[in-house]
Amino acid sequence: MLTPAELVGLIEAVAKGDQAAFERLYAATRAKLYGVVLRILRRQDLAEEVIQETYVKIWNGAGGFNPALSSPITWMASIARNRAIDIVRKKSEVSIEEEPQAMEVAADSPDPLARREMTEELKRLLECVGRLEPDRQRLVLLAYYNGWSREQLAEKFSAPVNTVKTWLRRSMLEIRECLGL
Repeated sequence: MLTPAELVGLIEAVAKGDQAAFERLYAATRAKLYGVVLRILRRQDLAEEVIQETYVKIWNGAGGFNPALSSPITWMASIARNRAIDIVRKKSEVSIEEEPQAMEVAADSPDPLARREMTEELKRLLECVGRLEPDRQRLVLLAYYNGWSREQLAEKFSAPVNTVKTWLRRSMLEIRECLGL
């Protein structure tokens, strides 16, 4: 996996239309973004479609990326996550009987080296999430792992939406600080 600084450099090159930089960015981040999307959609065909749309948005929006606001992977993951959540919301009216593939989970996994790198990053992330208060841990996991909306979280935690937004923001700041981002 490339460092955040290297990813920033690639995004800057992509913003200038550098196709080789885009291919390198894709190769370095596809497995992670695909994992985010597949976790939300639970369907390989939809996940692949969302990943394609995500990278089109990254290509078109690279000039708008601001490394002072977020890390490159956070920016890209939010694009992918938001698109996947849009798909879930649109499909929420469809029953399981009408969509039998909805419960399928992809069987393919990243190569061993990528898996090892993701495992090390995941360990660091889980350690940082583990430092949060138990309610904040649940909040963050429901929001970013399960794709719950702020409104759903507000109902679950019996709190106003703006309070949930504040809790999420503070929790993410704690996690970023823990990760050294």
